[in-house]
Amino acid sequence: MTSAVKRGCDHIFFVGFLGAGKSTLARNLGRMFHRRFVDTDRLVERKCGQTVSQIFEAEGEQRFRTLETEALESLASERSLLVSCGGGVVETPRNIELIHEMGFCVYLEGDIGDSLRQIRRSDTRPDFRSAEHAARLLEHRRPLYESAADLTVDIRGTSFTEVSYTVAELLLERGLI
Repeated sequence: MTSAVKRGCDHIFFVGFLGAGKSTLARNLGRMFHRRFVDTDRLVERKCGQTVSQIFEAEGEQRFRTLETEALESLASERSLLVSCGGGVVETPRNIELIHEMGFCVYLEGDIGDSLRQIRRSDTRPDFRSAEHAARLLEHRRPLYESAADLTVDIRGTSFTEVSYTVAELLLERGLI
């Protein structure tokens, strides 16, 4: 198991497919433990003044991935953040390195059904072209999430509240929060 504090950082990063509840979990844990939470997609959007979908459309996925890496790098000077990562963060090997350099990685493992139930607006999700495309993308990313994870939590059939309490307990047991 990886050490909790690295390079002066002790962030907890949440990875998983779209709709897994990464942002909700970071927000819930932030409230429970009085820790700041950030979302890498929101960091990119604030920096660019565009939504993730607009960046994908205007500049392409590669440009977005570069901006995503820059957002992660910007967290190195912070401490004790709960970080919700975009679903494709694991597509860039450098991002996985940064996550491991700065903290602990929790993978919220679900299936495509979990994602489809949670997606309110597919037009805001550049990775969601169709249910079939999303299913293929999840299967492509699953081994990347697994290899990045210091801890995997199965979210299938559970509520966001249940996941929050489960993850809180697991992080407390490890002395990470």
